[in-house]
Amino acid sequence: MCRGFSTGQMCRQGKAPDMAEVRNRLREIVGASTNWKDHQQALAERASLSQYLAQSQDELPAKTMKDSAIEAHLPLGTQPALREKYLNYHNSVRFGRILEDLDSLAVLICYSHTWNKELKRSPLSIVTALVDKIDMRKNIIYPDCDIKFTGHVTWVGKTSIEAKMHMSQYHDGAYTDVLDATFVMVARDPENKRAAFINPLKLESPEEEAIFQQGEINKTRRVELSTASLLKVAPTAEERTLVHNLFLNTLDTRTVSFRSRILPPNSVWIEDAKMKGLEICHPQERNIFNRIFGGFLMRKAYELGWANACAFAGCRPTLVAVDDIVFRKPVEIGSLLLLSSQVCYTEGMHIQVRVHTEVLDPLTRQHSTTNVFHFTFRVEKDIPNWILKSRVFASKLCENHLTHSQKTIY
Repeated sequence: MCRGFSTGQMCRQGKAPDMAEVRNRLREIVGASTNWKDHQQALAERASLSQYLAQSQDELPAKTMKDSAIEAHLPLGTQPALREKYLNYHNSVRFGRILEDLDSLAVLICYSHTWNKELKRSPLSIVTALVDKIDMRKNIIYPDCDIKFTGHVTWVGKTSIEAKMHMSQYHDGAYTDVLDATFVMVARDPENKRAAFINPLKLESPEEEAIFQQGEINKTRRVELSTASLLKVAPTAEERTLVHNLFLNTLDTRTVSFRSRILPPNSVWIEDAKMKGLEICHPQERNIFNRIFGGFLMRKAYELGWANACAFAGCRPTLVAVDDIVFRKPVEIGSLLLLSSQVCYTEGMHIQVRVHTEVLDPLTRQHSTTNVFHFTFRVEKDIPNWILKSRVFASKLCENHLTHSQKTIY
């Protein structure tokens, strides 16, 4: 299956493209180049494509889910040289690399939905708004077996679009499920400065109508979560009770004082369960729009979150789910990217980790949040309890973590 573009552009001898071809096709659509100097010039020339933007969604032809259906392969089994890029020291696949591939594929799926075959380049700049959720179906990803990605558009608004993807791996003579992912993308003008309209979605069966309705439910849930911020509403009774119980467990019964706090057995103060990192954002990590590639940001955040969970638990953690990755602001080339990882919730053998990224302007010393990531890991041993020590961490718990942790773990 290779839809959305002509066979000559997307496939070789009828075969589905590999991930290298996916990225090459994205560069063709936008007019980007692998050469840094040519890349900058091509993006500067994209402003002229604004004349091809629709003034309303009604001007655009409706597309079906089949129009955006894409299958792509990651030939780890047949291309040994490729394995080095994906291999980790546990003889498994680096999941951060998979996040990069999912991000690229989601963009191409959305371009397949909006593609106008009469134009040589797309006037749209399609960028990642958030990763709604990634559910792991399998814990082991083999480094020497081919991987298959499939996906298509599942919901469309006026300027935003949802794409669902499925990943499977060929092992023991058959493909088995590995993960399901839901990405939300937004369409912008050629210079990525304002919103742009995208093609409406034409539903052709009751099954497709059900898929679309799930997209509507996802949208409503995201809106509700955004309005539940501690900056807007007070903590719920459940959140207050949880934080208060955690506090009571640390009181010294001999003094019963706020100043006298004790750490219960097999516990860690939450402020000691964190890690930080720094990345200098070089042109090598740019995306087709001359910003830092969202997949690169996800990879770095995941690897820091994994390391934090590993150090906290004292053993190798396994990813269970990726939840609510929000892209608040693009990261410019040359930025100083600060990453901060925090264990924010534990229950049973599950560990919830939040990774916050921000850019630092060295001239003004201003910090700006760019992304927030939530990862859930599982370990095969008892893990320490995390204990709140200050009101600051209590407020952060209510603000960022309870909803995500409960939604993911249960």
